[in-house]
Amino acid sequence: MNPYDVLGVEKNASDDDIKKAFRKAAHKHHPDKDGGDEAKFKEINEAYQILSNKEKRAQYDQFGQTFDGAAGAGAGGAGGQGFGGFDFSQFTQQGGQAGGFEFDFGGGGGFADMFGGGRQRARGRDIQVGVRITFDEMIHGTTKDITLHKDVVCEHCKGTGGEPGAKEKTCTTCNGQGSVEKVMRTMLGNFAQRVVCADCHGKGKTYDKQCTVCRGKGRVKKDVTEHIEIPAGINNGQTISLSTKGEAGENGAPAGDLLIVVEVEPDARFVREGNNINSEIHITFPQAALGDKVSVETVEGPVKMKIPAGTQSGEVFRIRGKGVPRLQGIGRGDHMVKVIVDVPTKLTKEQKKIIQEL
Repeated sequence: MNPYDVLGVEKNASDDDIKKAFRKAAHKHHPDKDGGDEAKFKEINEAYQILSNKEKRAQYDQFGQTFDGAAGAGAGGAGGQGFGGFDFSQFTQQGGQAGGFEFDFGGGGGFADMFGGGRQRARGRDIQVGVRITFDEMIHGTTKDITLHKDVVCEHCKGTGGEPGAKEKTCTTCNGQGSVEKVMRTMLGNFAQRVVCADCHGKGKTYDKQCTVCRGKGRVKKDVTEHIEIPAGINNGQTISLSTKGEAGENGAPAGDLLIVVEVEPDARFVREGNNINSEIHITFPQAALGDKVSVETVEGPVKMKIPAGTQSGEVFRIRGKGVPRLQGIGRGDHMVKVIVDVPTKLTKEQKKIIQEL
């Protein structure tokens, strides 16, 4: 296996390039996704382990296909940062109306940190949805109601997974540890990692009777309507993040986040540029030559604008304070009006004479 080919990067790729390529490839082949490929997914992870570790990468660059992962001890085996036994459930699947997958790698830690382990219960999945608003709604702000079919805390057992009144007992699978050891064979050798116990979900305890509603999961699927406030001045493609509004976590673990990607419909009259708005207005040749006051359509309605005598086609005039509200700050941008002078194409002899005299 050539890890560079697996991730689709050049040999001189930076650490950031490698991480981006890994995320993209893992997104495509994740086993939980329709059309996913677990074997390919594992190969991608193996390639990333080599290229994300400076020592292993240097050894591969030197020895190529004869590279022996065991020589790079420290990334695998007991006490190392190996990636064996990773739990696919630690990935975040986006639900809601938009669907798709997102990978959340958090900040800093090594590969083992990415896939969780120990007694940490799985945080709820993030949900990403798209919301389409008009140009006018972008200017003035708006609210939207979004209905999501998502995991919520089971009201019957309050998220414990046990039938109300049931007795707790020590989990026999992990002997109360909340985690079990899992071994994975890879081209770099065998790697062991402690992962969350699938039976007690990291609690170390089970109940003598499971919840009859959620069957021990501590959460159930339900339609929930969220009231979303979209602030004035939001950019096209910008994401609003609502903490804990995603899916409920396992057995009382924190909920995921709700990510709203805002799409702003284009407006035939206006074009946004930063906090300014651009538009065009056509005037006649006499108006340009002699000057005039014209009505200009803005996002706040029509405004009178002065056209000075001698205005040239293509000149831009500023109407202050009629642009986009500043999302973080006070005030708003300006409205920039480009003047187009319509030169007559058909003139009578008398009109030509007047213009010549002029």
